[in-house]
Amino acid sequence: MVDWYRQSGEAISLTLHVQPGAKRSGIAGLHGEALKLRLAAPPVEGRANEALLKYIAELFKVPLRQVELKQGAQSRHKVVIVNGSSVDPESLLVLS
Repeated sequence: MVDWYRQSGEAISLTLHVQPGAKRSGIAGLHGEALKLRLAAPPVEGRANEALLKYIAELFKVPLRQVELKQGAQSRHKVVIVNGSSVDPESLLVLS
C-alpha cells in the first residue's frame, strides 16, 4: 500500500518530507509515509517552498500554476497538490 500519495481524478496529493539546504535537489526515497526530497534552496523567507513547488512542477511536467502547497508552509512535512499531470508518482521512486 502506498501512503505518500493519493490520486483523485486530475489531482495528485503528495505527502513530502523536505530537507532544505542540501547540496543539490533530488529525491531521497521514502521517509516513513512520505516521499523525502532534498532541496538546494535554503529554508529562508519561503525560498525553499518556492523551490519545492518549481521542482515538483518539473517532476510532474506541469506548469507551476498547477502545483499548490496545501499544508506545511513552516514545516518539513508538507502536502502538495499537483493537478493535470500524466506522470505516475510511482515512477519518481525510480529516480531516487
